[in-house]
Amino acid sequence: MVEILLVLTLIAAISTAGLLAVHLMRARSAEREAREELSRSLASFSQTLSTQMGATATVQNAQFETLRSAVEHRLERIQQDNSAKLEQMRQTVDEKLQSTLEKRLSESFRQVSERLELVHKGLGEMQTLAAGVGDLKRVLSNVKTRGVFGETQLGALLEQVMAPEQYEKNVATRPGSRERVEFAIKLPGHDDVPVLLPIDAKFPIEDYQRLQAAQEAGDKAALEMAEKALEARVKLEAKTIAEKYVEPPHTTDFALLYLPFEGLFGEVLRRPGLFDQIQRQFRVTICGPTNLLAYLNSLQMGFRTLAIQQRSSEVWKVLGTVKSEFGKFAEVLANTKRQLQTVANTIDQAEVRTRQIERKLKDVEALPGADAAQENLQLEEDRPVGDLVRLPKA
Repeated sequence: MVEILLVLTLIAAISTAGLLAVHLMRARSAEREAREELSRSLASFSQTLSTQMGATATVQNAQFETLRSAVEHRLERIQQDNSAKLEQMRQTVDEKLQSTLEKRLSESFRQVSERLELVHKGLGEMQTLAAGVGDLKRVLSNVKTRGVFGETQLGALLEQVMAPEQYEKNVATRPGSRERVEFAIKLPGHDDVPVLLPIDAKFPIEDYQRLQAAQEAGDKAALEMAEKALEARVKLEAKTIAEKYVEPPHTTDFALLYLPFEGLFGEVLRRPGLFDQIQRQFRVTICGPTNLLAYLNSLQMGFRTLAIQQRSSEVWKVLGTVKSEFGKFAEVLANTKRQLQTVANTIDQAEVRTRQIERKLKDVEALPGADAAQENLQLEEDRPVGDLVRLPKA
């Protein structure tokens, strides 16, 4: 029984295996057919795609050729248009450049002509100026004329600041001396006798020119010698002024030395201690145009202050007189006020009487004709006019 079962089982297994083999063979055949069908489909698709791509390429080539022809034609037209416009622009620019160039050249030639004319005119002025400088140099080279130049400049400064009665010209400051200083300022003194402040102008142009020449040449030795020479010259001039013109109490105990150029005055100030030494040793103060003007202005302010102080006593006297007269005027004004008050009171009384008369007149107008006449007559008999209207006394 068991063997039969085994045989049956074996037969079933063999049958199943056969069925499986048949099924596998069919599946492989179907797969093979499917692969062949797929190969045929791919070959057909490839051929169709190649055909379509060839047709598309042909169409695109035709379109590209057409587009290329249109672009080339358009570019040719643009190139022609640009060439025509460029030629037109070139002609316009050439014309404008030509007109502008001619205008600029004519304008430049005109300006050059004007400049040349100005240069020619300037050369003429420079020649005139050179002649004037030569004349000035000749003037400054003469000692006497140079002194007149400094004196004239000093006189112009004094006329600008001082009044004519506040200074004197060419005055002898020392009693019994024949030396005369160029200018002297009158300062207030005792017993209305003025004290003179001597001012003398000096112009050591030779020493100053040698100093400038040494500075321009850069020669230290010559520069040192020129500085020492200028210092010695200024000291000598200060000593001369102190000996000739300073005589207290007729003059102040100092004098002023005026240098007409700021450059010369600056060189003197640049020397260490020279200004203070001259002021201490010779009692002479060195001034240039600027600080002399300031010095004169300060003196003028002092004169004004002194004049105010001198007139102050006169002003107080006038104020005292005005004060006493003002007291009398106050009394007269009080009397006038009382008289005016009396007149005002009299006028008020007259106004009161006038109002009483007006009331009576209104009553008279209200009466009948006969009664009004009788009342009027009685009023005239009983009351005199002096009682009705009291006139103010004259």
